[in-house]
Amino acid sequence: MLTAFWEAVGGKFADRWAAVSVPALVFWLGGLATWSYHRGGLHTLTTQTQWLDRQTTAIQLAAIGTVLLAVAASGIVIAGAATPVLRLLEGYWPSWASPLRRRLIGWLAARAATEAAAWQAAHELVQPPAIPTDDDIATYTRLERRRRRRPSAAGYFLPTPIGNILRAAERRPSDKYGLDTVALWPRLWPALPDTLRQDLLAARRSLDSAVTTAIWGVLFCAFTPFTPLAILVGLTVTLTTVTMVIPRRAQVFGDLIEAAYDQHRTVLYQQLRWPLPSNPQQERTYGQQLTAYLWRGSDDTTPTFTPPS
Repeated sequence: MLTAFWEAVGGKFADRWAAVSVPALVFWLGGLATWSYHRGGLHTLTTQTQWLDRQTTAIQLAAIGTVLLAVAASGIVIAGAATPVLRLLEGYWPSWASPLRRRLIGWLAARAATEAAAWQAAHELVQPPAIPTDDDIATYTRLERRRRRRPSAAGYFLPTPIGNILRAAERRPSDKYGLDTVALWPRLWPALPDTLRQDLLAARRSLDSAVTTAIWGVLFCAFTPFTPLAILVGLTVTLTTVTMVIPRRAQVFGDLIEAAYDQHRTVLYQQLRWPLPSNPQQERTYGQQLTAYLWRGSDDTTPTFTPPS
């Protein structure tokens, strides 16, 4: 559901073809370089340039326009593949990959369980009245960062680090406030301040841009018949993007989603005339009730709606 939401919102930016054309232009220029290298060097392009020079201005403009449109079209096609590819990177795989998926989830869950005791020990060392050393703080920070990059319960684990980063962000509002992110996000979005919405959209575009970079890296390997360097460049770009760039951008995006609930969740209660909770324990209960109400409705006589403001 969240994926469909972001696709719908992101559709407003489909006309920004220039943004998706730049990576496509880099890709095709790189492909042209490998092709000319295979033929002996850039000077081999003189045949094509001389042909173009002999044509009329109209034909020259038509040829250049056709090339630019083809580049832009390829960029739009690859940008459209960002969402399904991101889903694959998160670990939403077809059923035939279920054995591998379960194995990876089991391995990640076992690793998380092993680190849980270490995190608890490190947490105690940095809490007052303890006086932590630099090493204690560094160890706790490293373990806390890992802990935030995965869901709190193993049952929600996904088989990839990227998937767990985003799943953890989706689960934290539920863990803290009883509010289901998937059910409530379309209701919260219109009530968010414009600055936060723009930050969220920018973070999502940045994440999608990193995914398209990884796709272009894989596709660049198709130029390997022209030079073996193509596969080295393509795989280096893809692996660097998938292991370093995408997880960082996913973390930023996830943190912004969490911040939206941290700062603006009470708007949901107010607009739905739901009574505001008075303490953290009550908030989790009220949040669960509110989520159920929006999912399925209710014929209960409680809680009593607050008067409209």
